[in-house]
Amino acid sequence: MRASIACLMAMMIPAAALAAQNRTTLDIYVTDVEGGNGTLFVAPNGESVLIDTGNANGAVRDAGRIMDAVRDAGLTQIDHLILTHYHGDHFGGMAEVAKQIPIKEFIDHGPNVQPGVGADWERDVYPKLYANAKHTVAKPGMKISLGSADWTIVAAAQDIVKPMSGAGKANPECANFVGVDNNMEDPMSVASYITFGRFKAAHLGDLTRNMEFKLMCPNTTLPPVDVLLGLHHGQESSNSPVMDHALRPRVGIMNNGTRKGGEPFAMTSIHSSPGFEDLWQIHFSLLSGQEYTTPGMFIANGIDDEQAVMPIQPMKAPAPGAAGVQPAPVHNGKAYWIKVSAQRDGTFTVTNARNNFSKTYTPR
Repeated sequence: MRASIACLMAMMIPAAALAAQNRTTLDIYVTDVEGGNGTLFVAPNGESVLIDTGNANGAVRDAGRIMDAVRDAGLTQIDHLILTHYHGDHFGGMAEVAKQIPIKEFIDHGPNVQPGVGADWERDVYPKLYANAKHTVAKPGMKISLGSADWTIVAAAQDIVKPMSGAGKANPECANFVGVDNNMEDPMSVASYITFGRFKAAHLGDLTRNMEFKLMCPNTTLPPVDVLLGLHHGQESSNSPVMDHALRPRVGIMNNGTRKGGEPFAMTSIHSSPGFEDLWQIHFSLLSGQEYTTPGMFIANGIDDEQAVMPIQPMKAPAPGAAGVQPAPVHNGKAYWIKVSAQRDGTFTVTNARNNFSKTYTPR
């Protein structure tokens, strides 16, 4: 009788929940939030960190896509939500996500510094979201609980962490550094470094070139990684070789949109990084064209209006929208994520949900 009851109960448990119970990997879902950011980390014990929540002008859409990943991971709550900075393509879906799942802790860099939409949202909406939860202002060196993974905040509000173990080496790229202008909020981004056994990854928010220089010159503050996440959508205001080449990632996962990010400067920088193997993209980028893009098997989503022939030459980047944020493209159909499953021995597998193409990287 007991065996029959146990069997019946097992049949009633959703497949995602069963998968979560048997999880042994650190899983990372890079969701398609149309050139914004929404990256979910899930430890083997089910503890979770969500970095950002997609676009303000696609809030319901992007929250839905994030929640698809949440359900696939078998989660019943978000333990920690990091808001990297107050731009609409990063905080936009937060209120919608919060309606659908409990969020236990909200983490940010402190007060917004850029007037406009972000300042209004921080004043009028954000306090209501964290009112009944824990609210934490990130500081470099701060740890975030993520099961058996080690999570360190390495930058926030333009302050940086002390050199980490495995860093501190002279960076030859510093001599060739070229800075660019940036808005006020991007350099404030909360940046994270994640270690799971021998596997190492970094998500640097939208840190700009000046902050990359501050972190990695004249000596490196961060040690090399296996996976570099985000890449500030592949925009040229970030992705200097002082960061890309010093981190020496094997894999990059770029949260670009079809007309946002994937710019030639960024693509050239990451592809020329020593030891770099593959770039996975959330979208085909018209700003890359075929000239600078990665092979299609590594691209999760296509462009908004399918064309008979994909352009070879990169399109010129459109002018930024209000507050320096480009509007999200209209792509309301089926969307696909890119998922990383990392093992403690340093082995990790990356999967493109669109075509189920996956590649496993063994420890180097």
